[in-house]
Amino acid sequence: MWELLQDVFLDAFLDSLKMLPFLFIAYLILEYIEHRSSTKLERFLGSNRLGAVGGALLGCVPQCGFSVTAANLYAGRVITVGTLVAVFLSTSDEALPLMLAHPEAYPMMFALLGIKVGIAVIAGFAVDFAACWIRKDDYKGTEQEKIHAMCKTCHCEHGIWGSALRHTVSIFLFIYVVLFILNLCVELVGEEQLASFLLTGSVFQPLVAGLIGFIPNCAASVLLTELYLAGSISFGSAVAGLCTSAGVGLAVLYKVNRNFKDNLIITMTLYVVGIVAGMIIQLF
Repeated sequence: MWELLQDVFLDAFLDSLKMLPFLFIAYLILEYIEHRSSTKLERFLGSNRLGAVGGALLGCVPQCGFSVTAANLYAGRVITVGTLVAVFLSTSDEALPLMLAHPEAYPMMFALLGIKVGIAVIAGFAVDFAACWIRKDDYKGTEQEKIHAMCKTCHCEHGIWGSALRHTVSIFLFIYVVLFILNLCVELVGEEQLASFLLTGSVFQPLVAGLIGFIPNCAASVLLTELYLAGSISFGSAVAGLCTSAGVGLAVLYKVNRNFKDNLIITMTLYVVGIVAGMIIQLF
């Protein structure tokens, strides 16, 4: 048993170590973008007509910053519910940096981003259209209601280099833990049992992936991406899970938006859109 743990530990560490340079470069670029985005973010998202488009484009940039900001802006009614849904659906959190560390996955990475942005735009417009008929919320808000809150874990006070390094180390540890657990499960449980639990080969696999996506931190996107790269879940399931994986954005929404029923409807919308899109992709 001890030899097995040593082998799994070493394999997971070496696989994770190979990703470090790619992760640091990716996060350095992303931190630069995030540090320079706060003054223009509200204007970009605040358009009621095209907010869903802006939300979908910003959401596909990794890290939890934009989903957290969108949750706060929605709580202040600065943006529409459709824009919020678009941001959440297009957010992939750590999926993009992980795929950047696997050059063979680049074609699927671009396909994933394009599909998620398309889903986010369509769903965002549909939700706003439905909301117009159901309620007459004022989304413009006052200056006092406008919340400028980026991800609390971005450590902005450390500067771009420090933030990128801290984020890289944090995600490296996440990746290592996920890989260690996955490899250990394969060794102890067996590939067939693990495939059975994940409904491998079933059109209903996106149902499981969508639930995994609700884990309220980076672990969900890391786990889903690693499962996809390992061939344990299908591309459709990866889309479904990453559509519901908004990082800590959804958790922040429940904290800052006091309307629990509203939050629940948004959560169910993410799940339904994600699994329907995933099942359709899996069928075709």
